[in-house]
Amino acid sequence: MDLNRISRRDALRTAGTGLGLLAIPTLLQAENQLAPKASQFPAKAKHIIHVYLNGGPSQVDTWDPKPELNKRDGQRLPIRNLTTERETGVALGSPFKFKQYGQSGLKCSDVFDKTAHQHADKICVIRSMYANTPNHEQSMRLMNTGDERLSRPSYGSWLTYGLGCENQNLPGFVTLCPGLPVADSSNWRSSFLPGIYQGTYLDTRKTRVEELIANIHNSHLSPTKQRIQLDLLSRLNRQHQQTRSEDPNLEARIQSFELAYRMQMEASDALDISKETAETQALYGADTVHGRQLLIARRLVERGVRVVQCYHGDVQPWDSHDNIGTNHKNLGNQADGPIAALLTDLERKGLLDDTLVLCGGEFGRTPAVEIPIGGGGKPTGRDHNHHGFSVWLAGGGIKGGMTYGATDEFGYAAVENRTHVHDLHATMLHLMGFDHEKLTYRHAGRDYRLTDVHGKLVKEILA
Repeated sequence: MDLNRISRRDALRTAGTGLGLLAIPTLLQAENQLAPKASQFPAKAKHIIHVYLNGGPSQVDTWDPKPELNKRDGQRLPIRNLTTERETGVALGSPFKFKQYGQSGLKCSDVFDKTAHQHADKICVIRSMYANTPNHEQSMRLMNTGDERLSRPSYGSWLTYGLGCENQNLPGFVTLCPGLPVADSSNWRSSFLPGIYQGTYLDTRKTRVEELIANIHNSHLSPTKQRIQLDLLSRLNRQHQQTRSEDPNLEARIQSFELAYRMQMEASDALDISKETAETQALYGADTVHGRQLLIARRLVERGVRVVQCYHGDVQPWDSHDNIGTNHKNLGNQADGPIAALLTDLERKGLLDDTLVLCGGEFGRTPAVEIPIGGGGKPTGRDHNHHGFSVWLAGGGIKGGMTYGATDEFGYAAVENRTHVHDLHATMLHLMGFDHEKLTYRHAGRDYRLTDVHGKLVKEILA
């Protein structure tokens, strides 16, 4: 036997004439990969709610006003056109009005008037974000997993791997989306981390609990009989596992059966927004998809779920290649009220101090107008722009009422305090109690981490 490759199972098999193997089912049964774990140091946040404006909202039409861009509307910009996905032309001034909000004087457009009016002094806008490519699939993977090329473990999976879940009857990481975003499940995969840490996806176009989670209730067996059935299934699976110790998928399947059983009561309660008061439902606009899913997000973190992602819509609704004035206004009407309600509700329930709220897309949009393919029609939209864009954070250890970094005078590229997506991830992990360089997992002969070999903590935005 090669002593360098001996497994724990081989050691138990050969030691004591194999009597050690008798302990394996008990040892495996006792392991709970979602059990709560301590962070590396005291955390400012216990939970994350990520409001994902998938498709790429325009920074110069929301949180990054550029008066000079409006002055030069229709003129050629005095800078070279940076590489984007499509050809761009002259400057396109913003059709939206900006003003200052709160005691801090934070500037925002009327696309997010309610959020800014009610919560400007809680929000930190990073105006100097940048990514690697102007493509949705790659940039969404980067924002969610730290790698635009391969489907690495998502940041939600890393956090549940590091922290476990406060509530053993719910998943540690939940993804809410009305449909599917670009690159679908690769955005919340666990990849080489154990499968129990993968995000649990719920299609929020559906309103009934039985539709959100298929087969959540067993119509044939009582909970007691289900438990007997599951215990038998577990014993058979553990026997099957004894000769397949290196197969992580089998362990993930066993754990998923147990979690599914425990979720029957708790998940049904968490997803049932009819238990909220009429005032709370009206606050969120719970008769709308986005309002309903943000209310569900609050109910989930209230019950101990670590990470909840809320995608604004199917595929990439914020991808405004034309008619950006109408498109962004309509999208803002859908998102603004529910986002403001979420922050209000978290604060009044005492949850905002330990819940980090992140809002933004995978990249921004060009200040120069996009030239329509084929040249037909008047250009009215913006192309993808990964060179400079905005995201904002609030709650859980964030200094509110401020902006960090800046793009150039036209909003094309980040030029001051440039903040890569890796830096954002490093800061998110820090707020949750982890050094991004030390939260690692051994895979394929090396120690992997969310930020790969990059990332720096953005200390200036910490409260």
